[in-house]
Amino acid sequence: MPSGARVPLPSRLSEADLDIYAGKFARSGFRGPLNYYRNADRNWELMAAFEGIKVAVPALYVAGDHDLVIAFPGAAEHIANMKQHVPHLRDIQILPGCGHWTQQARPTEVSAAIIEFLRSLPS
Repeated sequence: MPSGARVPLPSRLSEADLDIYAGKFARSGFRGPLNYYRNADRNWELMAAFEGIKVAVPALYVAGDHDLVIAFPGAAEHIANMKQHVPHLRDIQILPGCGHWTQQARPTEVSAAIIEFLRSLPS
């Protein structure tokens, strides 16, 4: 690709979306998002107090089958055993052909899953 030529955007990212992201990062920089990952060890230390505590509210898990997070070693077992840690887990939905940004790549399916989940809750 010639220098200065733009790479085609994936269907889930419009030029308007890209302009919004670029504007936000131009104003605030990229340090904040990177600091989350730079602080991973400290996050583990801070969360140690919560080890073994179960999620005690109704929950829904939605992920894409192409998300690298669910490809991590042991992730399939964690997902299969999630109800041990999230006893009120209502559903696990793995969207085929979808990556990490499920709500952007599949907004219709994610919204439908959330609406169905919310409707399943007692009023």
